[in-house]
Amino acid sequence: MTTPAPLHTLADWRRAYDAGANPRELLGQRLAALGADDPAWIHRCNVDAVMTEVLALPPRSAATPLWGVPFAVKDNIDVAGLPTTAACPAFAYVPARSATVVDRLRAAGAVLLGKTNLDQFATGLVGTRSPYGEVPNSFDPAYASGGSSSGSASVVARGLVPFALGTDTAGSGRVPAGLNNLVGLKPTPGRVPMAGVLPACRTLDVVSVLALTVADAALVTALIEGADDEPRFNATPLQAGWLGRLGQPLRLGVPKASGCDAALGWDRAFDAARERATALGASVVEIDFAPLFEVAQLLYDGPWVAERALVVRALLAAQPEALDATVREVIAAAGRFDAASAFAARYRLEELRAQIAPLWQRLDALMVPTTPTCPTRAAVARAPVARNSELGRYTNFVNLLGLAALAVPSSVPAAGLPFGVTFVAPGGSEAALVDWGQRWEQAGPALLGARLRPANEADRHVSGRPAAAPTLPLAVVGAHLQGMPLHGQLVERGCRLLSRTRSAPAYRLFALPGTTPPKPGLARVRDGEPGHAIELEVYEMPLDAVGGFLALIPPPLGLGSVELADGRWVKGFVCEGAALMDATDISAHGGWRAYLASRA
Repeated sequence: MTTPAPLHTLADWRRAYDAGANPRELLGQRLAALGADDPAWIHRCNVDAVMTEVLALPPRSAATPLWGVPFAVKDNIDVAGLPTTAACPAFAYVPARSATVVDRLRAAGAVLLGKTNLDQFATGLVGTRSPYGEVPNSFDPAYASGGSSSGSASVVARGLVPFALGTDTAGSGRVPAGLNNLVGLKPTPGRVPMAGVLPACRTLDVVSVLALTVADAALVTALIEGADDEPRFNATPLQAGWLGRLGQPLRLGVPKASGCDAALGWDRAFDAARERATALGASVVEIDFAPLFEVAQLLYDGPWVAERALVVRALLAAQPEALDATVREVIAAAGRFDAASAFAARYRLEELRAQIAPLWQRLDALMVPTTPTCPTRAAVARAPVARNSELGRYTNFVNLLGLAALAVPSSVPAAGLPFGVTFVAPGGSEAALVDWGQRWEQAGPALLGARLRPANEADRHVSGRPAAAPTLPLAVVGAHLQGMPLHGQLVERGCRLLSRTRSAPAYRLFALPGTTPPKPGLARVRDGEPGHAIELEVYEMPLDAVGGFLALIPPPLGLGSVELADGRWVKGFVCEGAALMDATDISAHGGWRAYLASRA
């Protein structure tokens, strides 16, 4: 058998298995290719363990969309029988149970290849704070990889696995994605189960997904999300599956001055990203980031650092030398804070949250540099805290505010290091970010990871999406059509146009007398009576907006069920029969617009 090559994205692995490839052979080859001295790994699974997993795979089916696909997890995520070190050998333990997210991926057919390196205890954004070695940037080893999910980013960027799990508290899943030309999907805190994940800041942590494409990150997130059976510190409702307002440009907030590194060409790269967003139809709005930056300061300069101390306080007291010096310095700062200062910081966070909230009335999302610079590893060694702070400029505020984020590649400037941007949206917007991220991805460079190969259409096919708020398809035939007087009611409720079509040829349309603004009434004919196909538009309305919309509908109109030309039934405007007795039958015009045009 000829092995399909290369195998990078989920589409590649599916195609190989469709062609008859054997997972024992493919995964055996992949294991053999893992270098023994690769600092991206802390633990590589041995051949026997992997083959045991392969033998236990369920039959390949729609229920196993990751069948035979290798993956890796950051080594602060438990895997039963394997040590969890959090990059601290003195802390290591062997869990009896795997993290929920690992169980869900295995149930979908994925096969674990190993556990990856990280900034110790997930405390850092640089990828250098580990006794297992510094993880170099996948484009240039002189530069930092970003962290703390450094190993997970590295193994995906180099094509060793198509996706990996990281964690993200202050940017640990987004920063390494940006610095290695990857997609990093960071869900809203509380959306993903955290059982079996060693906390950094338990109230803020979330598992993140690193992948080569938006489609792959979307599917993996869809498979692991859902945390209703465990304690959560955020209860953010799901948002609609799209960003923006009906018929209006997407409003993207950007910093007035990005502060991007001109020596790397990233200042021009962010300007180009703004131009790309505009070309996609977005309206780019410069905003003041000062309140967001103040929120970010609370994370490391405030009492949240005490959450990190909770995990390691016994080790810190007994063996302080077991901790990386910089990590020890960061965590030891928890001693500066008492309970009163914790409450004071929480009060300030809520004040800032209220100050920031109106921003979302003006904007649909933020577009920021994932990180404004990429330091060399030597520069990190000289000033580890300062370089770390630079990397977190646009990431530290996100989880404190309960927001969702998607880091995506943008360009690779002449200096050679990849530049990425991150889209940040209200909590619960994972599906909407995926929708926009796909548009972004299709409009730009097609380079996968660390120059693996150009992307193709198969790579971008989304086979699974994160959950979104439930919606109701709604057919409108009159004053709510686009350009008509009541269309704004759909705009206000965040609807999305699904299609312009016609009803089944079983209806009659009437001009109702004495209505303001003028409205038609739609009525279904009896079986055997002649009917007409009536022009209509079908919109998707968030379900939680339906009640308020229904209250605005005056008699004799109401919501009922309407059959479309393709045989589907959706909710739509119908009219009471009694009101049609004095109405004018306008069915022959085929729709309300045509009738109004005839009168004009």
